[in-house]
Amino acid sequence: MSALVVLAAISVIGAAALFVALALFLRAIVTELETIGGPTTRFVAPANYLAKIRLGVRAIERQTDAIAPQVGRLNERLSAVLGGLKAIDGNLGALIDSVSRQGRR
Repeated sequence: MSALVVLAAISVIGAAALFVALALFLRAIVTELETIGGPTTRFVAPANYLAKIRLGVRAIERQTDAIAPQVGRLNERLSAVLGGLKAIDGNLGALIDSVSRQGRR
């Protein structure tokens, strides 16, 4: 047997082992997801946990839809407050300088 044939056989065996491992891990993932999903039947509306979570998340999304426009307005107002606070900071800095110069006299 030549080295090329041996390397080809090892490659085929390695690829087959990779696909077997992939299939086993995918089956384990599916089994775990089925346990998370809860019981479902084929002929009745599925009553699984993931559907209930989806409905809960959707309800939260609907209830918090009004927050986005309010946050934009709040950011604008806070930017105005930031400008005022910077002015106050500058004035207080000048006041501290004046008081410290007065105390040295």
